[in-house]
Amino acid sequence: MTAYWVTMYRAVHDPEALARYAALAGPALVEAGAKFLVRGMPEVVHEGGLMDRTVVMEFESVEAAIAAHDGPGYQAALAELGDGAVDRDLRIVPGA
Repeated sequence: MTAYWVTMYRAVHDPEALARYAALAGPALVEAGAKFLVRGMPEVVHEGGLMDRTVVMEFESVEAAIAAHDGPGYQAALAELGDGAVDRDLRIVPGA
């Protein structure tokens, strides 16, 4: 079953750390099977929505998404991010 990795960035404290993270995370996640579907700020929000930067990726399964997160490439990216964007929400959700 398809799975989706959804990240919401509530606050970015260090844009340079975020840029270093992104340079490593994107290729590592694509190599692990991610297909980026959404990257950016909302055009409009409704019903209590927040104007948070949003990233959505599709994986072939929940297991593949978890393995991508736990893999050495993504973990190296997280180390670069450090406290640069600690106010974020990352979830892996199975497809319908």
